[in-house]
Amino acid sequence: MATAAKQHLMTDGLVIREYDTVTESDRFIAIVTRERGLVRAAARGARKWKSRSSAGTQLLSYSRFSLVAGRDTYIVEDARPLEVFFSLRHDVKRLALSQYFCELALHLVPSDTPAPYHLRLLLNGLHYLCDEGRDPLLVKAVVEARLLSLEGYAPDLSACHRCGVAQGERFWFSPTSGVLCCDTCQREEESLPLSPGVLAALRHVFYGDFERCFAFSLPPEEAAQLAMVTERFLLAQQQRQYKTLAFFHTS
Repeated sequence: MATAAKQHLMTDGLVIREYDTVTESDRFIAIVTRERGLVRAAARGARKWKSRSSAGTQLLSYSRFSLVAGRDTYIVEDARPLEVFFSLRHDVKRLALSQYFCELALHLVPSDTPAPYHLRLLLNGLHYLCDEGRDPLLVKAVVEARLLSLEGYAPDLSACHRCGVAQGERFWFSPTSGVLCCDTCQREEESLPLSPGVLAALRHVFYGDFERCFAFSLPPEEAAQLAMVTERFLLAQQQRQYKTLAFFHTS
């Protein structure tokens, strides 16, 4: 039974990457799926405008997939779009941010293992990016923080790691070591200052209930600081650069 289930997979998933292929009519994609995490699949003939799989296999398409296991990858038997997040294409900044989320997922979502929270986080992030009333920097911070947490990279934000004090007017956060210091104990040049509001938001996005991780707000200045802190922490922990992030900052 397990072998048969692996050979034919019915799943919903989000297309996060489209690769170049040898033929002009085919499409090779990476998908974040609920049941198998990150999978790669070939969609034969999907670039043809008459193809039933064309819309469902495009970048940022959330689709219902019928996948058949091939020798090295899955084959897309069918792809029916459920949501295509079309409104993101009208805003360069939000579209750039959605592509950054996709690049993060490509490196942080596990393969061949269930990833329901990864998929829900990405879908929620894209839905909130489509909401023009939502600050995209707050959405960015939540997606960065939660993707890191899901992969075991959560920082220690409970108290100063030197003296143990948990409350104060200002704390400092080290992106490299992922710990806090109070004003009195702060010695690291790379540490970032945190206002009480930003520290509370950091604790919320890393430790809060998953169902409510987007349920907060900050003034624009503190939203920008929060997004900068989560970004610096992510880059320090991952030790890699993201081309889509660079494009987001210049868009």
